[in-house]
Amino acid sequence: MGISWGSMMLVALGGAFGGMARVALSNLFAKWLGIAFPWGTLAVNLLGAFALGGLASTLHQGSPPSGGAWLIIAVGLLGGFTTVSSFSLQTLGLWESGMGGKALANIISTLTFGVAALCLGAWLAGGGL
Repeated sequence: MGISWGSMMLVALGGAFGGMARVALSNLFAKWLGIAFPWGTLAVNLLGAFALGGLASTLHQGSPPSGGAWLIIAVGLLGGFTTVSSFSLQTLGLWESGMGGKALANIISTLTFGVAALCLGAWLAGGGL
């Protein structure tokens, strides 16, 4: 079973807007708070987790979420908005620069607050995952 062209286009469209939003928000946080810590990446990952929790709770009807809304928003938009690769690279950069404490803080805050944001989003949407 393959993915249709229409489905791929929904993901691509959402991903394009998600990627642009990530760059804009990351740059805004860097301007506000500086670049000593990857605040922008942390913010987009937490916002993305929160939104995904709400979306998954809203669209979950006893089976894994799917369909056009899921593809364009969850897979495309939020997939393009959040970023594991930037998180990983920035964490490595902190570590290699002798800032092990900041690297560890980035890992712990991203994972802990990311799961918490996902759960909060799901809870606020009126359900659970």
